[in-house]
Amino acid sequence: MEEQGFAVEFDEIDPIARHIVLFEDGAPAGTCRVYWNSSKNSHVIGRVAVRKEFRGRSFGGQLLQEAEQLVRSLQGKTLCLAAQVRVKAFYEKYGYTEAGEHFLDEGCPHVWMYKTL
Repeated sequence: MEEQGFAVEFDEIDPIARHIVLFEDGAPAGTCRVYWNSSKNSHVIGRVAVRKEFRGRSFGGQLLQEAEQLVRSLQGKTLCLAAQVRVKAFYEKYGYTEAGEHFLDEGCPHVWMYKTL
């Protein structure tokens, strides 16, 4: 959050989301959250983050796979996420498709992406 210049760390979604934390040798390496969004009629993955010292080791992909497995266990059929435009290719690699216009979230360009499970 601080590394990328975001100001809002916690929000009203945190209490209703399921949080996934990936550990490496007992240290937290990455995290994301998953929650149901009725207006999108989909589960949403958010706040995907891997600590700098753990990047380049496929932990981001592991977080996505864990989130997808969680949504499948909840009988979910779709997932969406608001990807930072600069890293949308990462999500495309895991089967997410861009849909809609780019928008700013705390001044950072984002785009909604979707995947059918």
